[in-house]
Amino acid sequence: MIPAKPDRPGPSLDLETAARLAFDGPVCGVDEAGRGPWAGPVSAAAVILNPDDLPPGIDDSKALTARARERLEIEIKARALAWGVGFASVQEIDSLNILKATGVAMCRAIEALSIAPVVALVDGNHAFALPCPVRTVVGGDGLSLSIAAASILAKTARDRLMIELDAEYPGYGFAGHKGYHAAVHVAALHTLGPCPAHRLSWAPIRALTAVRD
Repeated sequence: MIPAKPDRPGPSLDLETAARLAFDGPVCGVDEAGRGPWAGPVSAAAVILNPDDLPPGIDDSKALTARARERLEIEIKARALAWGVGFASVQEIDSLNILKATGVAMCRAIEALSIAPVVALVDGNHAFALPCPVRTVVGGDGLSLSIAAASILAKTARDRLMIELDAEYPGYGFAGHKGYHAAVHVAALHTLGPCPAHRLSWAPIRALTAVRD
């Protein structure tokens, strides 16, 4: 496991360069979005950047505005050597648990790459069983450009899907809070109960449903 640095200058390709030399092949960055919400799938992305054609401004998706993420999503997809996005459904989250479902989404993202990586740099401290060797990086979306790029693609893909779910299941405010805990979300659950987009195995959903009943 690669430890996080307390004061980061911003993500770079240092970890990718070291991994490419060690494993002698393409390196992808992997990150997820949506492990914490009460509703919607978990998403993951994998990105192999072109070191000679890097979009400026790549950073941890949480440090960027929605407009910046949308702009960078287009540039990353156009200029990366390869990228892939994967999802694990609400049903998979409920049946497997969120950690295992996140691994499923990451596997699907890597399998969607047009170039097979020899190693994956994965944000966090959990070494998921993926189609290639894994190197975990705590705080990776702030250290590694490819992980940061993956965080952007995972976030924008999931946000779009939650907007679609808002149209399919109106009244919950999915387009605004993206399935996370919010006052409008709690109020809707009390009034409407859960919909098929909700993670029924999650304690807050079970508790709110019990109160409503």
